[in-house]
Amino acid sequence: MQKRLSYTDIAPKAIDILYAQEAYFHEQFRQSDTMNMTIWELVKLRVSQINQCAFCIDMHSKDALKLGERPERIWGLSAWKDMYFYSDPEQVALGWAELLTAGLPVDDDTYQLTLNTFGEKAMVNLTFAINAINSWNRIVKAFKPQVGVYQPK
Repeated sequence: MQKRLSYTDIAPKAIDILYAQEAYFHEQFRQSDTMNMTIWELVKLRVSQINQCAFCIDMHSKDALKLGERPERIWGLSAWKDMYFYSDPEQVALGWAELLTAGLPVDDDTYQLTLNTFGEKAMVNLTFAINAINSWNRIVKAFKPQVGVYQPK
């Protein structure tokens, strides 16, 4: 594969904005009563699977494991609808993430279920977070950093 541009070196201010956004999500989801870091990590991993972003799949699998996620929940994530070990809030978040990632219309029932599950603030933050991981996936797919080298902090 041909070496790609180092987007982090070329556009450091843009990357700093994306990192600041990530820091905001960490802060919000750590403080939320309804939306936690485990759900957020599962959402990032699922969206990355849908977008076929190899680097992000590797990263978010490792991050989920570091958070204490069970391996079978990571391996089974692509078939979460048929797996018994995802909680109701996790299923709602994953469904919301899949719907928004696919760019499909948001029906009133799904909207209301997501709102009822997470509340206003967490639902808005989750929606922005889904947008963010989709953005990261597209950036990373364009510039293809080396897969497998990421190590959680």
